[in-house]
Amino acid sequence: MIRVTPDAFDAGHEANLFQAAHAGAGAMVTFTGLVRSQPHDPITALILECYEALAVNEIAAIREAAMARFGLIDAAIIHRHGRLVPGEAIMMVMTLAPHRKAAFAGADFLMDYLKTGAPFWKQEETPAGLRWVEARPADAAARDSWTR
Repeated sequence: MIRVTPDAFDAGHEANLFQAAHAGAGAMVTFTGLVRSQPHDPITALILECYEALAVNEIAAIREAAMARFGLIDAAIIHRHGRLVPGEAIMMVMTLAPHRKAAFAGADFLMDYLKTGAPFWKQEETPAGLRWVEARPADAAARDSWTR
């Protein structure tokens, strides 16, 4: 399941539905990313732009790679776009596998690739105005660690 949407979601509800659909799994990992505002550099909102069809296609390719690489039973990704305020959920990754190591590795892989490879353009709304969010070298290094 892949959902790219401007709509808020309930992470607990989503996890319960995902788990209930897969009775044979031995492990489930969930991760929910939240909009953060740092006291030393506050933001009032994060604005994510995307072309939904392109985002779904790119995320589907990343999901399929994770499924094959880690032997996942299933993987689900929810990613929001639009204007989000601090504390709101941006995205959620859920993986199911026969064993915990595969579920954790699959989720970690998906998060690293989503952070760097999913086609979302981000701006931060600050007290001083809007600014584009630049790619971070640490995020690219995390993604690249999967190719070693």
